[in-house]
Amino acid sequence: MSAHRTAALVGVAPLLLTVWAAAPATAHGAPTNPVSRVVACSPGGQQAKSAACEAAVASGVAAFDNLRLADVGGRDRQVVPDGELCSGGLDAYRGLDLARADWPATKLSAGADLTLTYRSTIPHTGTFKLFLTKDGYDPTKPLKWSDLPSRPFATVTDPSLVNGSYRIKAKLPSDRTGRHLLYTIWQNTSTPDTYYSCSDVVFPGGKDGAAAEDESGAAGGGGTGAGPANDKPGAQGRADATSTPTKSSTNVTGTPAGDSPSDVTSAPGEAVASDSSDDGSTALPLVAGGAAGLLITAGAAFTLRRHR
Repeated sequence: MSAHRTAALVGVAPLLLTVWAAAPATAHGAPTNPVSRVVACSPGGQQAKSAACEAAVASGVAAFDNLRLADVGGRDRQVVPDGELCSGGLDAYRGLDLARADWPATKLSAGADLTLTYRSTIPHTGTFKLFLTKDGYDPTKPLKWSDLPSRPFATVTDPSLVNGSYRIKAKLPSDRTGRHLLYTIWQNTSTPDTYYSCSDVVFPGGKDGAAAEDESGAAGGGGTGAGPANDKPGAQGRADATSTPTKSSTNVTGTPAGDSPSDVTSAPGEAVASDSSDDGSTALPLVAGGAAGLLITAGAAFTLRRHR
């Protein structure tokens, strides 16, 4: 190989690595809106550097995907221990159980329609169950099963996977204020697995809600979350559900760059997020990276041909 060819390849390799390394990791099998802790803290995500996410990693999150247990068979409360609901009792995810009030969060409105967007790379049959912590929930204490109602506020079976996401429509309880946690259980029937997800949310009113709005500077809307307000608005999709609201308005704080919420914040603030990435935006960083890589590779090939 000539010196010219060698120099061309050596110059291209770091550029290709930079392009592909820049694309954020995106979790599948987890809610992107309202943003789940797994998605918000995924490497490359816009909230990965938030205090809560960094604390989670420091305390032992070794994985940000496939948070699932096999053969639970609906015995969630018997299998997953109190204080370990967000990790599913799995050691690799234990940092997600940290009891703190500054997790990236999504701002919601009590009693409003909700469309939960749940990303998945492979379609599965099964049932989604959505729980919202009871009034009086304290985020600075470990989450227990007793913090959740005995029955979910929404249950959806076998929704369609569209553009890489399920969209679960429901109506939120009307009596919540301040910071809460939306707990999602997805029990597969096509596999023996059950997925568990924690999404932090904030409702107007109460001490936590007021503090979050003051910090984020976000007002009104169907929802917002906690984290720096640096996300872009997006469009929400639809899904089949047992409840049939007509419209959903949510806001998110702390989604990765691939998911485009309307408004995002960090720590005791909040933001609004609606998920447009489910219409393909999550793939944009990868597509952009691939296009850049092709251009660079083409340039390298042209350089090599010229110096033959």
